[in-house]
Amino acid sequence: IPLILGNLFQQLYNTVDSVIVGQFVGKEALSSVGGSAGQIISLVVGFFTGVSTGATVIISQYFGAGKKEEIEESLHTAYAFALVGGLVLGIAGIVFAPQMLRWMNTPEELIAESVLYVRVYFSGLIFIFIYNMGAAILRAVGDSKRPLYYLIVCSVVNIILDLLLILVIPLGVLGAAIATLIAQAVSAVLVTVTLMYRTEGMKLCLSQIRMYKRMLQSILKIGLPAGFEAIMYSISNIIVQASINNFGVDTMAAWTAYSKIDFIFWMINSAFGISVMTFVGQNYGAGKWDRIRRGTKICLGMALISAVSVSIILMSAERFLFGIFVNDVGVVEIGIRMMNVIAPAYLLFAFIEVFSGALRAQGAVVVSTLITMVGICVLRMIWVTLVAAHGTLEQVIICYPITWAAGALAMSIYYIYKQRKIFQAR
Repeated sequence: IPLILGNLFQQLYNTVDSVIVGQFVGKEALSSVGGSAGQIISLVVGFFTGVSTGATVIISQYFGAGKKEEIEESLHTAYAFALVGGLVLGIAGIVFAPQMLRWMNTPEELIAESVLYVRVYFSGLIFIFIYNMGAAILRAVGDSKRPLYYLIVCSVVNIILDLLLILVIPLGVLGAAIATLIAQAVSAVLVTVTLMYRTEGMKLCLSQIRMYKRMLQSILKIGLPAGFEAIMYSISNIIVQASINNFGVDTMAAWTAYSKIDFIFWMINSAFGISVMTFVGQNYGAGKWDRIRRGTKICLGMALISAVSVSIILMSAERFLFGIFVNDVGVVEIGIRMMNVIAPAYLLFAFIEVFSGALRAQGAVVVSTLITMVGICVLRMIWVTLVAAHGTLEQVIICYPITWAAGALAMSIYYIYKQRKIFQAR
């Protein structure tokens, strides 16, 4: 539950930007902060978030096994990686923002504001990386509440600054980007101070931040496949976004609004994935095999019930939800068409999220990553570029339900096979 609520408040950063920009600046500005720009941001942040799962798994396993020295080395290695990654990718994003946006067929009238938003966002990327890594470390030792509290504080900061920098000081897209950057900086400071002074069983010392080779290799062994998986997701979504861009600004605005509504499902689903990964990782380290199997089954049941519930709720309130973001009737109607294709298939992804999280926590990352990359991402790209290259909007976005079905089937088969192998070997 704290993870679900934490995801909710983390999403509020961009959702509040979208609501205020869409209502008070216009649909063009909404498309600038959430369309192609949003996909680029998701690609980079998604990669690092995937890599940070390596730290979550390693630290949760050491925590379950009671290995304090290894926990300390993992902590400082993970923080060093976040600092270096945030700096390098932040600079790259600032430099290459115009080229990336043009590769995605972003309409020329949106380029200037989209570039501005991406560059300001990437200038604070190091804060995002620090917070995500710090929060992942806290969750690995069972503390999911304090990351939630910090996100609540930062969401309030973001909302206040949005209102100030968009309504009072009319900075438009620039104001939204600055508000998000400052809020993210606050979250990074809060989680860092917590790890330095207020976390039992580990202590972050700034002077000891460095990359321990053995720990870095362990983190990357698990984290890099997850990071590349996230990149593949983002690339496939970018290709979908580029196809949607061809339908015009109204469709782009509808897709931006839908992505914010759609996140209600993803914040719940990903919370179950993180939960089962931490739970299985700790019990794997402690050698409690029965709890691994039972916990995964219970988590899957909860994820499926949640997915079906969210689908029903979103489709029942679709017109109201799109109206929160934009007043244009045409945009709302397009958004409803999108929801009616995608939302009924949410339950399929619950299998992928829970089973891949459990497998990752046990160190089985390569095959599960390949299943996701090929069965979902590559298949989605083939669908959009070949099958639905000149199709209708519905024909383009139906790639999501189709690829989720393929991925869920393959992941379920592999999970059952792998668990039998693991339990036979123990």
